[in-house]
Amino acid sequence: MTKLDPRLHAYRPDLADIALQGRVEAERYVSPRLVEVIEPVLSLRKAPRFDAMQLTQAMLGEEVKLFDEQEGWAFVQLARDGYVGYVNANALSPNRRAATHRVAVPSTYMYPEAGLKTQPAVAITLNAQVAVIAEEGQFSRLDNDRFVFSAHLRPVETVEADFVAVAELFRHVPYYWGGKSVQGLDCSGLVQLAFEASGIAAPRDSDMQERALGEELPANALGELARGDLVFWNGHVGIMTDAETLLHANGHHMMVVAEPLRQAVDRIAARHGEITSIKRVAL
Repeated sequence: MTKLDPRLHAYRPDLADIALQGRVEAERYVSPRLVEVIEPVLSLRKAPRFDAMQLTQAMLGEEVKLFDEQEGWAFVQLARDGYVGYVNANALSPNRRAATHRVAVPSTYMYPEAGLKTQPAVAITLNAQVAVIAEEGQFSRLDNDRFVFSAHLRPVETVEADFVAVAELFRHVPYYWGGKSVQGLDCSGLVQLAFEASGIAAPRDSDMQERALGEELPANALGELARGDLVFWNGHVGIMTDAETLLHANGHHMMVVAEPLRQAVDRIAARHGEITSIKRVAL
């Protein structure tokens, strides 16, 4: 059998998604249960341990396919981008809501009352989904009896007009492997969350994004780049904010920075190689 990418296909030697029966070998095949993330930000890990590598993150309200649960760990696949891994089972709920709004700012708070001084306040981040049941002054009451400042929410069907402008909101956010929130993110996480806010489906990892996003430009197009172009290296991606400036989360600065593209190209080439492709995405 052809080996399927385990990042995007739920299978292990002992069990697999029933949709993969006949494509992978496993002791048993199971149908997933649909559950929902109830933590503000949930780490999806490579193995069922808290010290295992973080692969990506899921946000509050995100739908998850649950295949197996053992000793407090759930083997899941994120419905939004198909990524597979392990999460804390206590952060999932079978009680799925009909989300009405999404968080449209890098971060905001859920308060116990419709007042900015009330505690405890819980931070939620861009692209989290919530269910609004009433309006109280400047605040929206959620179905969990918490309140969010209404101006920080948008109806789930509305999207941002410019994914680059979304990404620019995260300048100076710390680099964090597998992260995709204002608390920390990596290069492909920045691209994905900006695209999600703009209504564009994007894969999680940079190699997937390089294959799936945009139209490829010629290798000699460095002098003709435009806002929104994506520049790829082996294992890295950045977003052009204009013809000369690259915005990217990177391990050199350990945060999201905007720097001259030529400067980034020279530095990255010395350690990791040359640009592998440039992709143009319509704004």
